[in-house]
Amino acid sequence: MSKVVFITGISSGFGKFTSSYLAEKGYTVYGTYRTECEHHPKVKVLQMDVKDKMQVENCIEQVLKQEGRIDILINNAGMHTGGAIEITPLDNVAAQMDTNFMGAIYTVKAVLPIMRQQGGGTIVNISSIGGLMGLPFQGYYSACKFAIEGFSEALRMEVKQFNIKVIVINPGDFHTNNTRNRKNVFAADNIEDYNLQFSKSLAVIENDENNGWHPEVLARKMYKILEEKHPANRYVIASWDQRLAVLLKRILPGKWFAGVLSSHYGIR
Repeated sequence: MSKVVFITGISSGFGKFTSSYLAEKGYTVYGTYRTECEHHPKVKVLQMDVKDKMQVENCIEQVLKQEGRIDILINNAGMHTGGAIEITPLDNVAAQMDTNFMGAIYTVKAVLPIMRQQGGGTIVNISSIGGLMGLPFQGYYSACKFAIEGFSEALRMEVKQFNIKVIVINPGDFHTNNTRNRKNVFAADNIEDYNLQFSKSLAVIENDENNGWHPEVLARKMYKILEEKHPANRYVIASWDQRLAVLLKRILPGKWFAGVLSSHYGIR
């Protein structure tokens, strides 16, 4: 029997390629989007804003009525805010947290009763290496990904008794629409120092992203993970230097690692 996948945010990037690849591999895939988008013909699409709890519950109920089960939830939908913490408007912060964190909470809470009753399932939360280290001028993005990390760790222990697996994916830099869609915030003239440093750091951020891997790499890896009988709790899918950074974060004294990261982003 084909496994039923519910994946959020399929309009571009990870969601687009992962939904398409899983559908090609025989999964029954339901993908959500907020605005109209091109999609694979085998992917069943639902219009949904993850920030709207009622829309989330209604879409998941539609899939349940149609398929009778949901085997896999992939929390992929997200947005990205860039800029100094001090001057980023609270509306941007709220949108960041509501999309990347609260949206995941809404979907998880909606599918857990289904997975418990059917005797198991898999929840995949897309985090980031930015969820393992605070990234300068991406502080609120890191904050919501850190939240996903703690949420996933606690959830994994709570639902183990129900045969529900919780997997965290930590991508590094990928070449997606994220660079173009990031909501960058620059300061007013009276805080010009932020603008100068943010411009330097943003150039590094965008260069890393534009030279990152194609999202199909993650899609193929996702398929292999979902096919594993005993998947790991976490998968860091990134270049060797970014995986090294994750390792260094764990083993170096905090000040030393902060120096390494600051240097990478041109912060002196």
